[in-house]
Amino acid sequence: MDSMEKLVSLTKRRGFVFPSSEIYGGLNGCWDYGPLGVALKRNVKQAWWEDMITRHDETETGAGSPSAYAMVGLDSALLMNPRVWEASGHVSGFSDPMVDCRETRNRYRADQFIVFALVFETQEGVRETVADMLFGSPGEFGKTPLEELVAPHRKRVRAIQKSRRAGEALSIDVIANALENDELRARTLAPGAAEPGTLTAPRAFNLMFKTYIGALEDSSSVAYLRPETAQGIFVNFKNVLDTTRVKLPFGIGQIGKAFRNEINPRNFTFRSREFEQMEMEFFCRAADAPAWYAYWRERRYRWYVSLGIRPENLVLREHEDSELAHYAAACADVEYRFPFGQSELEGIANRADFDLRQHMQMTGKDLRYFDDQAAMEEERRYLPHVIEPAAGADRATLAFLCDAYTEDEVGNEARTVMKLHPRLAPVKAAVFPLVRKEGMPDRARAIYRALRRKLDAAYDEKGAIGRRYRRQDEAGTPYCVTIDGQTLTDDTVTVRERDSCAQRRVGAGQLADYLADCIEG
Repeated sequence: MDSMEKLVSLTKRRGFVFPSSEIYGGLNGCWDYGPLGVALKRNVKQAWWEDMITRHDETETGAGSPSAYAMVGLDSALLMNPRVWEASGHVSGFSDPMVDCRETRNRYRADQFIVFALVFETQEGVRETVADMLFGSPGEFGKTPLEELVAPHRKRVRAIQKSRRAGEALSIDVIANALENDELRARTLAPGAAEPGTLTAPRAFNLMFKTYIGALEDSSSVAYLRPETAQGIFVNFKNVLDTTRVKLPFGIGQIGKAFRNEINPRNFTFRSREFEQMEMEFFCRAADAPAWYAYWRERRYRWYVSLGIRPENLVLREHEDSELAHYAAACADVEYRFPFGQSELEGIANRADFDLRQHMQMTGKDLRYFDDQAAMEEERRYLPHVIEPAAGADRATLAFLCDAYTEDEVGNEARTVMKLHPRLAPVKAAVFPLVRKEGMPDRARAIYRALRRKLDAAYDEKGAIGRRYRRQDEAGTPYCVTIDGQTLTDDTVTVRERDSCAQRRVGAGQLADYLADCIEG
């Protein structure tokens, strides 16, 4: 898929995603999931929960682990004691550099804002830089294409091109650290500004949403909406140990809402202020951490492939040392090639013992693990190390939508089809009567009612059968079941497969089992 416009249009038209509070003009960085969207996102989360928690040792992606391990779940509160965020470093260090445009009142993340100069290559092969004016646009170095960077300044760039000789090729030179330089910043034209010099110097902006607990709004009642789900797991580490009696290695998984006051939400649902995370903290011995890190890194990459994302659209990228957080021994990102650029779906980090150690020091509580299998007495109590696969439910859902979007032809007619994996599809099967007469609707409704007890099904009798197929294709429904005249004589139905449009007759009594087998692969 080359651009997001068609997908955004389809998701609105078919009820996947709506702008939040749209009748009031919306709210930047917030989105609502419609009937199909909520079902799709629920299926993404359910697939993660099954493959990571309840059936972690049964799935294909779980092969090759260094040893057997246990997995348990948790659901911690959105609001926590504010000291949690002091210990984790979020109060002092969870910030992004921000710049403002004094003219347009727009706000940008400085580390995702590119300042560049226009460069023209003459017919003689000489590169000439336009030095009197620089341009600034939101983007990421190496990811945002030239056309997108130039787009906010299209009129000004065209005027400069007209002053040049015909046939000169346009390119850009990125100016590093320009926003920190007063002279360079004064020459930079911001998007929508009439003249250069309207950008402020970068300053830190804390991303946590602050609120107050109780009736008084003062420093004693400050709290924060959680910016991540991970800390709820760490502060419950001892509770889980005491109540489940799990042994190392083991993992604690959680799915839940998190909130970040993003400076510049963008790219549809990819970067939002309210989002859901699917995080797991895997606790192990320090000596085993590198092997478990390698295992979870590969396994999480395979999970996306197993649910239908094409491998050529995925990148498993190991972080350079300069990118690592101060507490991380290693980190890798599973990245997807979105139409707006290659961006992170999930991070897998070796966090060492940083989090448990911070909370133990802050509270004075002993969070060490007691290892009754250790040979030496002094080796029996220690802080385990942690491997953290942290995925975004909204980002994963968006990636599955992008990868599924397909335009093809059926019977010389163009169609749009969402080739979602059957496990993720909001509706698994749609039931149609061929026509609304001769008893077909009654038989179709009976089959639909029996089918929906076992899987997510829909019923549709409006319009020509071809139009009903197209509606379900856009919804991503993998199977359509048609009740026709033959059904009334031999009790078989036509099952049409979405991607190939192949059809076969199946007995109505065997339909639910047949579809379940197809969905499970």
